[in-house]
Amino acid sequence: MNKPFASIAKISLGLMLAAAVVSCNNNANKPAAKSSNDSTSATAAEGQIVYVNSDSLLANYEYFKDMQAKLQEKAKKTQSELQAKGNAFQREVADYQKNAATMSAEQRQSTEERLARKQEELGKFNQNANQSFANDEAQEQEKLYNKVADYLKSHAKEKGYKFVLTYSKGNPGVLFADESLEITKEVVSGLNAAYKKEKK
Repeated sequence: MNKPFASIAKISLGLMLAAAVVSCNNNANKPAAKSSNDSTSATAAEGQIVYVNSDSLLANYEYFKDMQAKLQEKAKKTQSELQAKGNAFQREVADYQKNAATMSAEQRQSTEERLARKQEELGKFNQNANQSFANDEAQEQEKLYNKVADYLKSHAKEKGYKFVLTYSKGNPGVLFADESLEITKEVVSGLNAAYKKEKK
């Protein structure tokens, strides 16, 4: 049951923000006026493309922290239950091994069959618990994706951004990005403000 914890640690917005968010800016389709000043044109183009540091976003987004805590609590609870069932089973096996010599052949067979059934049930419980956790995690990731994507769509439209890219040290799809194009702080601030209202 350590798998859930490892799985939580791997949650990344790399997949969530990999798709560029395109704003509905009608003026963006119009050709820019030519100018002898190349830097002015470059600045205008840069203003249409920004990026979010997904590592920083996850570290500071309150909804993600709460989601992570909820998943970890579920994992701990299930792990504790599995541990208790496993310990009880081991005690039964130890008792059988201790008393097997004094049992009749029929008693040994009956006990072994019962222990075999319990072992199978324990394996199924473990499998079902992991599947249940995986389903919960997938649902939570989908909620997280929707919250971030929906916010970025409206935010990009409001600010006039054509593309919102993502950057992460663990999964650097963007090899270099000028820090002046980063909007992580404003995105995190907006997401946390929306989540605060939602919690109320």
